[in-house]
Amino acid sequence: MIKEILAFLVCPKSGQNLLLKDEITNDGRIQSGNLVSEDGKIKYEIVNFIPRFVEKSNYADNFGMQWNKFRKTQLDSFSKVPISEDRFWKSTGWKKESLKGNIILDAGCGSGRFSEIALKAGATIIAIDYSNAVDAAYKNLGENKNFNVIQADLFNLPFKKNTFDKVFCFGVLQHTPKPSEGIVSLSKVLKIKGKICVDIYWKRFRSLLHVKYLLRPFTKRMNKEKLLKIIIFLAPFLLMLSSSLLKIPFLGKYLYRLVPFANYKGIYHLNNSQLLEWGILDTFDMLSPTYDNPQSQKTLINWLEDEGFEDVSSIHSTLLAARGIKK
Repeated sequence: MIKEILAFLVCPKSGQNLLLKDEITNDGRIQSGNLVSEDGKIKYEIVNFIPRFVEKSNYADNFGMQWNKFRKTQLDSFSKVPISEDRFWKSTGWKKESLKGNIILDAGCGSGRFSEIALKAGATIIAIDYSNAVDAAYKNLGENKNFNVIQADLFNLPFKKNTFDKVFCFGVLQHTPKPSEGIVSLSKVLKIKGKICVDIYWKRFRSLLHVKYLLRPFTKRMNKEKLLKIIIFLAPFLLMLSSSLLKIPFLGKYLYRLVPFANYKGIYHLNNSQLLEWGILDTFDMLSPTYDNPQSQKTLINWLEDEGFEDVSSIHSTLLAARGIKK
């Protein structure tokens, strides 16, 4: 954490400004210390360069586990395939040059795959995640002076109103108990005329037939470490079976979906090792979350319009994405 972002922070419980106490710095960043409300009654720790505004364990623990284990897997700089970059620009519709000098919130950053893209375009990023995936993000991007990461709750953001020029939230809303309230929360910290882009699982007939919905009643209740071990053990067989079905003329593109494994063969230009690792990661991502709340295109657009956004549009870009401008 750097001291400059203190100007943007408030106590998410009281709304008071925060004072920095007992800090220890390292290379110009605050490695440890406390953020204390003005009345001195509420205190938040800074641990390993990251302010922590949430409890250590919560419903997003599975995401922390997966992103710390697969810290670099989906970074474009590691895979050498522009998967995150293509999704980012297609989803947002933003121009690269428009990000330079902007202060942007990455809400639900995981290991920082999309923050990396915005940083390359010259933005200053403040990234949050509910889970300890923030540690993976800091290890990946912490050396960039324009990157700050905070462990925080999307529904109780520790930021002043009208702070950010742009906000994006990818791969997150469907895994929260009340996705619409996430948009309400993000709107509060976005500047007037600021731009937002969010995405979510698309609620449509094709999606609801996904085999994961037969398994999730059981897998979401399983011990997460045990579930991951099972997926890793079965992954080579599941990938082989899925790929074999995919080769069947005409029916293959439907039959391979019956295998509970995320197979990106023919979709992304990944080698066999990458296909296996991405498949393990995203299969765990499908089966382990506490919440899985897909939404229709109309509902997502209505949420943004109800919150006062204008020029709202949507696009299918891996997930169902919607963007707009705050009035």
